Amino acid sequence: MRPPVIGDARSELAKALATCRSSYVGVAVFTGILNILYLTGSFFMLQVYDRVLPSRSVPTLVGLCVLALVLYGFQALLDILRNRVLIRIAGGFSDQLDSRIYQLLIKLPLRAPGMGNFEPARDLDQIRGFMSGGGPAALFDLPWLPLYLGICYLFHPLIGATATVGAIILVIITALTEVKVRKPSIEASALSAQRNSLAEASRRNTEVLHAMGMVGRFSALWTETGRRYLAAQQQAGDITGGMGGLSRALRMMLQSAVLAVGAYLVIHQQASAGIIIAGSILSARALAPVEVVIAQWRVFVAARQSWRRLNNLLARMPVEPAMMELPKPRHTLAVEGISVAPPGSNTVVLQDIAFSLKAGQGLGIIGPSASGKSTLVRSIVGVWMIARGKVRIDGASLDQWSPEMLGQHVGYLPQDMELFAGTVAQNIARLDPEPPSDKVIAAAQAAGVHELILGLPNGYETQMGEGGAALSAGQRQRVGLARALYNDPFLVVLDEPNSSLDHEGDEALTRAIMGVRARGGIAIVVAHRPSALAGVDSLLVLRGGRQQAFGPKDTVLREAMKAAPAPGPAPAVAQGTAPQQLRVPGRAPS
Repeated sequence: MRPPVIGDARSELAKALATCRSSYVGVAVFTGILNILYLTGSFFMLQVYDRVLPSRSVPTLVGLCVLALVLYGFQALLDILRNRVLIRIAGGFSDQLDSRIYQLLIKLPLRAPGMGNFEPARDLDQIRGFMSGGGPAALFDLPWLPLYLGICYLFHPLIGATATVGAIILVIITALTEVKVRKPSIEASALSAQRNSLAEASRRNTEVLHAMGMVGRFSALWTETGRRYLAAQQQAGDITGGMGGLSRALRMMLQSAVLAVGAYLVIHQQASAGIIIAGSILSARALAPVEVVIAQWRVFVAARQSWRRLNNLLARMPVEPAMMELPKPRHTLAVEGISVAPPGSNTVVLQDIAFSLKAGQGLGIIGPSASGKSTLVRSIVGVWMIARGKVRIDGASLDQWSPEMLGQHVGYLPQDMELFAGTVAQNIARLDPEPPSDKVIAAAQAAGVHELILGLPNGYETQMGEGGAALSAGQRQRVGLARALYNDPFLVVLDEPNSSLDHEGDEALTRAIMGVRARGGIAIVVAHRPSALAGVDSLLVLRGGRQQAFGPKDTVLREAMKAAPAPGPAPAVAQGTAPQQLRVPGRAPS
């Protein structure tokens, strides 16, 4: 029985495994020597019964004991070395793929949200766990089974035939284990991913669950999923445990059978007493790897499933080619007739959007809910793929920039903004391990948050907590704005940046947008509140995923007001007071 093949030569996983080939050759050599040393016990007993006892020679016994002790010492040393090499092979295999797996983790929600239940890191851990466990050692031992059976035949054909029958039965048990454990193992894996998703959703929405009395319902869903998961795991465990118990009992029965056959042969003077013991030990040793394989089968099946999932993910998301570094952008942003579909969907939600901006300009994007505003800015910063058309910065389309290079020239404040665990300074500096303090402070000052940070318990060294829990929503949004402005990026895109800001925050936001424009950058702001548009000079109106208007802010707003339904009688608004809500075509006041 040979080790199952769980990859093809063209897959990234198989290529990573191929780099370990020389180490596996060493493991194979160790295994060969070990399996020869495993014969020590059999031949020691053979010599004791056939030479020492008949001759009653104590020196011979002492010599055999010393030789056996040395051989057992070498056996222990090689066994330890083999296990250590297997652990290091698994570690090296994982190390080669760690950065690639992280790329999958961050791309999966954006490129294949339908596969969100798959956890590449957990799959890699599953494969590494199998590679460093007892399974591979047993697979390396399996090819040596014919050697032991052959020696049994040399002792006597009946002893060899008895051991062969036992081996065939164990191989059949192994095949049955594979057939029966496959379905419950797959089901348990899927349910485990579902439980993890429920746990993550509960963690993210704990306030909503408590405030709206949904804890009981989520708890019932969690309990039901857990019950099904445990049932699938129990079924798989029952199968492998049952087959493992059967194989152990069979191996003990086989030892007794070999002893019985040996005794029969001794009675008929066709074998010696030593052959009885040696044959029993050899037959047990021959079948030991098969028994280990059966015991490890559930781990192997889980690793094989993880291997297949990772192969599929890696194939769907190939390595991005290296890009030549382009000059720092300084002049234009052009959106050329782009159409965008959400990740994992073929339905276009944004169609034929086209406009261009020059350095120093600021664009406000307005429109009713679900008009495509956030979709547009996600495609502009390269987060969502563009189905048709191009976004160009200084003439270079986004696909000519690597994400790392483009990110140096882009500041982005998403609608659902989160901060990372760490200090305020680390968050502003985008987790730069050694950020220049002057740039961190400059970004904070540009966002109008420097004084606020100084008022925190430890200033810029204040720990944010997971998700920025140590700050209020408005403070988090202003620190997120400082992060977007860090290192003076050419393009700054802000999606509803004032949703949690007070009047002081609105004024700081306007100054930040004007600061971007004054230094020759381009600012794009998605807004529902008019105060966010104070710092822009152009306006884009979206409705139903299509562009309704684009041009100078005053002109577009004037046309939008004309197109809006006439309001009923309302209290007079004092001269100079800004309207409380933007009106755009197709959007009723709220």
